[in-house]
Amino acid sequence: MEAENHTEVSQFLLLGLSEDPELQPVLFGLFLFMYLVTVLGNLLIVLAISSDSHLHTPMYFFLSNLSFVDICFTSTTVPKMLVNIQSHRKDISYIQCLTQVCFYMFFSGLDSFLLAVMAYDRFVAICHPLHYTVIMNPRFCVLTVLISSLIISWEALLHVFLMLQLTFSACTEISHFFCDLPQILKLARSDTLINNIYLYMATALLGVIPITGILYSYSQIISSLVKMSSTVNKYKAFSTCGSHLSVVSLFYGTGLGVYLSSAVTHSFQSSSIASVMYTVVTPMLNPFIYTLRNRDVKGALGRLLSRAVSCL
Repeated sequence: MEAENHTEVSQFLLLGLSEDPELQPVLFGLFLFMYLVTVLGNLLIVLAISSDSHLHTPMYFFLSNLSFVDICFTSTTVPKMLVNIQSHRKDISYIQCLTQVCFYMFFSGLDSFLLAVMAYDRFVAICHPLHYTVIMNPRFCVLTVLISSLIISWEALLHVFLMLQLTFSACTEISHFFCDLPQILKLARSDTLINNIYLYMATALLGVIPITGILYSYSQIISSLVKMSSTVNKYKAFSTCGSHLSVVSLFYGTGLGVYLSSAVTHSFQSSSIASVMYTVVTPMLNPFIYTLRNRDVKGALGRLLSRAVSCL
């Protein structure tokens, strides 16, 4: 089949996680359940933080933003997969695929930046407590999120612009359950050198730089904890970092799994399973990690649910 110009490509075909017809109802039910849990859990955290004045602090401001981004991150990929399973179709339009690539890059990058900023917040709170309110003032927090969003949006849009220059065969099959950029680049009929170079640069910007900041912040935090004489203060400081460390480990651990599975193996099932952990399971578990380890969030959720029940 001859290559067609990218403007003539009307759709791609998403092969999904499995082509076994008997597994489709199971996959639909499983992913629908995980998606609903993800949306409900993260939405409850956003509502609890916004409705409780005691949680109007920088740490919980970033947590509410992280929960909102997790909802959007999962919503970028899962609903389309559910629609395709339910309708017994595999197609995704060219425009929908571009949109999915753009938002996937944006929300995954923003997740990474928010985790880095949250680590910095804990670093300032523990290592420079007397200057915390001055450094982590509301204006700084809002500007940090806005500037991060602006930088990452330009990065995501440039990915889309470079993808628009590529050519594909008609009805190109993507061995994934969503439009994963590395998979798409492998299927392009035109030269993808510039795309791959930019992809590696963006990965370094959105992966290496934030994780370096996180590692530096926690190295300073650990150094400060060692110097503390009070066991109570050590436990209190560690408890505020425990949830964040768990989320960071889960996010970057599964992200590394996606990268390694794509680089080491050519099996699309292995890559897809790793991507499920990264795009679906991690955002679903984040609310549970924070609520189970954080008394303030649990208290706010309890008060929110009590008010909701009393209004019924």
